[in-house]
Amino acid sequence: LKDIQLIDSYYYNKLEIIRFESNVGKFVGYTELGVKNAERWNNNPSQIASERAQRETYCLNNVGMD
Repeated sequence: LKDIQLIDSYYYNKLEIIRFESNVGKFVGYTELGVKNAERWNNNPSQIASERAQRETYCLNNVGMD
């Protein structure tokens, strides 16, 4: 269960602009807009806590269902 990783990616016009990876624990921006949003979202503790909780809520509860 420690190897399970949540990746939450956001795209615009087929281009990934921002991503949250549970192993990294923060948002990473890939475009100018993505970098600005990543900085803003990473400074919001409730946003980070929500993303981290999604790993437990979604990934860990559904492992083994497939």
